[in-house]
Amino acid sequence: MEGRSGCGYDHGYCLPRLAFCPTDRAEKLMVYLRDGRTLIGYLRSVDQFANLVLHRTIERIHVGNRYGDIERGVFVIRGENVVLLGEIDETKEENDRLENVSIEEILEAQRVEQERRQEQEQLRARFMKERGLQYTAEIGPDDMY
Repeated sequence: MEGRSGCGYDHGYCLPRLAFCPTDRAEKLMVYLRDGRTLIGYLRSVDQFANLVLHRTIERIHVGNRYGDIERGVFVIRGENVVLLGEIDETKEENDRLENVSIEEILEAQRVEQERRQEQEQLRARFMKERGLQYTAEIGPDDMY
């Protein structure tokens, strides 16, 4: 019997007017959030507010041409926090030129990168102050969207 969404399943939780049914196939998605985090997981649910439920979720941290993955499990995301959402082509994902490193290594690289950015901000602020100008720090991820 056909479900409410027309997906062919009678499980009752596919939304009408939804372009897809989460049970049709496991869609591996990449979600970029307002706070700058990147999550990759398999879509299990979506609602009219674009809230998402991902399972087997990882948080991917990029620094330069290296990345590390932190396993997060089931992840519920409010729709208002989603900046970018896209399906991952797993055949192309295997051919990327990025180097996968350990969690400890990528977290250390991320810390070093953040310290470098803070030092640059302090130098800019001092440079502007010496010239009698008021400096406002760069726009953060929350201000960009």
